[in-house]
Amino acid sequence: MKTPMNELQVTGLYVYPVKSMKGISLDEAVLTAKGLLHDRVWMIVRPDGRFVTQRGLPRLALVVTHLDDRGVTLSMAGHGSIAIPFDSGGGDAVATQVWGDACETVDEGPEVSRWLTRALDSPETLRMVRMAAGFRRPQNTPERFGADTTTHFADSAPFLVANEASLAELNRELVAGGHEAVPMNRFRPNIVVKGLEPFAEHRARELASEDWRLNLIDACERCLVTTIDQQTALRNPDREPYLTLRRINPVPGPKPAPGFAQNATLGAGEGRRIALGSALTAAW
Repeated sequence: MKTPMNELQVTGLYVYPVKSMKGISLDEAVLTAKGLLHDRVWMIVRPDGRFVTQRGLPRLALVVTHLDDRGVTLSMAGHGSIAIPFDSGGGDAVATQVWGDACETVDEGPEVSRWLTRALDSPETLRMVRMAAGFRRPQNTPERFGADTTTHFADSAPFLVANEASLAELNRELVAGGHEAVPMNRFRPNIVVKGLEPFAEHRARELASEDWRLNLIDACERCLVTTIDQQTALRNPDREPYLTLRRINPVPGPKPAPGFAQNATLGAGEGRRIALGSALTAAW
């Protein structure tokens, strides 16, 4: 069964050039098999190569990212800015991994490292890395996303699709419980849609326009990063909205966990553009 065109549409598009830093709101974006173009192309690592996210370093939320034709520029209040080109040449090789996926990466150099370490007030040296030329990140859950699916530094799937109605439902529950409503940026989606019932994204098989199709795979299991205010980098002392979301929309499994937004892969439309206002159909 399909929902008619014009009842569903795209209302938000976001890329996060550096994993765990601020995202960029777009009017349109290019679809690739690895996700929206320029999404999570870079990542921050510790001296031993372990990757860093807001889970351990909430101040990453305060770093603003800006894309242009040359690359990405990072900026932060009180620390100025630094530009990193898309092709910065050969840097030192860094062995790292994203969860269980071993990755071959290249360091973006000491100047970027010094800027990051100071801006993030880190007691240990931080480095910025990108995938090594020709390296293809392995897929450690082929049963979920398919053996040929790969990403840059996203946690799992190439795309994360969120539903406006699900956020509205969560915020109703939060306010009823005496907590503050939260914005969509707590969940760091790539694509936001409206026109679905609350949490119906977990039941849909696909979303499609005339030019492309996304396969909706499974619910995104959320962590305590959802409790970090993306404007202040402060954690919510009541662990909200994590606890309320776990109550109203738990992900099936041995351990109760909150679900919000849907992991997705590209079914068709490599190189096509997705734009705000795009009319969609949903298949169930």
